[in-house]
Amino acid sequence: MRCRPEQEIAEHVLAVDKAAGLPIMLYNYPGRMNMAMGPEFFEAVAGCKNIQAIKESSGDMASLHRLSTTQPNLQLSCGWDDQALEFFAWGARSWVCAGSNFVPREHVALYEACVLEKDFDKGRRIMAAMLPLMDYLEGGKFVQSIKYGCELAGLPNGGVRAPLKGMTAEEKAALEQVVAQLKKNVSLITQGA
Repeated sequence: MRCRPEQEIAEHVLAVDKAAGLPIMLYNYPGRMNMAMGPEFFEAVAGCKNIQAIKESSGDMASLHRLSTTQPNLQLSCGWDDQALEFFAWGARSWVCAGSNFVPREHVALYEACVLEKDFDKGRRIMAAMLPLMDYLEGGKFVQSIKYGCELAGLPNGGVRAPLKGMTAEEKAALEQVVAQLKKNVSLITQGA
């Protein structure tokens, strides 16, 4: 009998668990794996006590809803930057996001508004202020933008590897403008303006 893809992924996770014996955060990213972790996968790993969290990166809100209701013991982590607000509303307490590498305070502000303060009105305003950055990062030079953002934040990074090319002066200026506006807007929101 041929093994199905969800079963293959489950077997791999269980082998990693057996070898490492450490807490596990699953990473559901169908765009990279060509399959999603669904009911068959979760049934196959149900007995694994080390599986504690999942970084959900499918981009599918229905997947978030199903996970939060069918896997209540699994800590949810947002893996899709522009869905953080929705994840926090559904009980996620963490967010693995690209822009936090170079504008961490603004990302923490969203987390604090939603998770700690439970102020989703404030969270929506912060998320709206962050959307131009998220749109910029998805504009075709994702890695280069993160690297340059880190450079702007004073974090040396060594640039990008081939076949990627660095950013043009115009692209760098555009990112600088987006970051400056983001910082200004989130600062105003967090200061009560």
